[in-house]
Amino acid sequence: SHWRLSATLKMRLHARAIALQGVGIPHVGRCFRMRCHPAQVSLRTRGLRVEALAQKAEYIWCDGTQATGAKGMLHNEMRSKTKVYSNPIPVGGEFHDWWFDGSSTGQAEAQDSDCILRPVFSCPDPIRGEQSVLVLCEVLRADGAPHRCNTRAQLEAAMDLAVEQEAPLFGFEQEYTLLAESGRVLGWPAEGTPAAQGPYYCGVGAEAAFGRTLAEAHLDACVRAGLTISGMNAETMPGQWEFQIGPGGAFEMPDHVMVARWLLHRIAEDMQVSVSFDPKPVHGDWNGAGAHTNFSTTSMRRPGGMGAIEDAISKLKKRHSIHIAQYGAGNDRRMTGLHKTCDMGEFKWGVADREASIRIPRAVAIAGYGYLEDRRPAANADPYTVARLLIETCVK
Repeated sequence: SHWRLSATLKMRLHARAIALQGVGIPHVGRCFRMRCHPAQVSLRTRGLRVEALAQKAEYIWCDGTQATGAKGMLHNEMRSKTKVYSNPIPVGGEFHDWWFDGSSTGQAEAQDSDCILRPVFSCPDPIRGEQSVLVLCEVLRADGAPHRCNTRAQLEAAMDLAVEQEAPLFGFEQEYTLLAESGRVLGWPAEGTPAAQGPYYCGVGAEAAFGRTLAEAHLDACVRAGLTISGMNAETMPGQWEFQIGPGGAFEMPDHVMVARWLLHRIAEDMQVSVSFDPKPVHGDWNGAGAHTNFSTTSMRRPGGMGAIEDAISKLKKRHSIHIAQYGAGNDRRMTGLHKTCDMGEFKWGVADREASIRIPRAVAIAGYGYLEDRRPAANADPYTVARLLIETCVK
């Protein structure tokens, strides 16, 4: 009988059930019921008593390799570890700095390995529940200076009074591809490929939508975490999905993108699925994966703002090569002029044109003001870098 399992194992099973409930699988909890409520349970091991009321804070950071492709396209850049607070700190409170071994993440040498995690954003942990929190951190060197991978600090350096007065807003459309344990795209046959693209974008049904359980669980988790997530949908290539973060401010939205990426990887881990942000995960007649970025300023959003939008596009054209160089590794395999992309070596814009570098939504053209969509960033682009470049080019 499972009632003869050790107390420790029963706690682990119950915690696993709670975690699965937190990502939209409520029936699992019935499989591992305990005789007492988990809040009444404490673990005693060698005299150590860990109270169930202690707060678990998952410290999250990135190692800076996603957009550069330094680890290839399989392994992601997200890192995290858990800190336990005996005196809980509320979401948005002052969480403590922490240290980590940078030599094990490629962020320092073994002879001088200590790096600092400085909290910049916190939200409820939708996986662990209770009073657990997710704590997004920026990385600092031991002397307190921003680490070379700290692109958030670079964004902060780009902010000034003129930028603040224009109050830039961002929205990120994050595409991703799901991979089965075999390494093939989730839902694809063991050999060959599925039917050609056409039935899959916003598709419904087992023959068209591969991985909806994970996509829905991720959406639920982002909502419970309080992230500014505005939607999700199946994408053009089967096994590929997209979620949208925004609109919101220059720091807030990249922060939310990074937490949403971590949640996606973490939930996929429980389902034994990998998430790829490879800009072109499958060669051939299949769409790539991007991170289209919607951008606006006060001047663009007020009536008559189309002039400001067109002025921004002119500036973007002049700095096209600078943006492309920092919009994600492997983007040349995606931006070929096919599959709803503009060739990387070309810059063009148009109304409702998904083969352009910059798209003006039809509704914006009709209203005469609003925002533009930069379709160039790859799925693995750094959102802080994208935000900084758009600010430096269009506002400064």
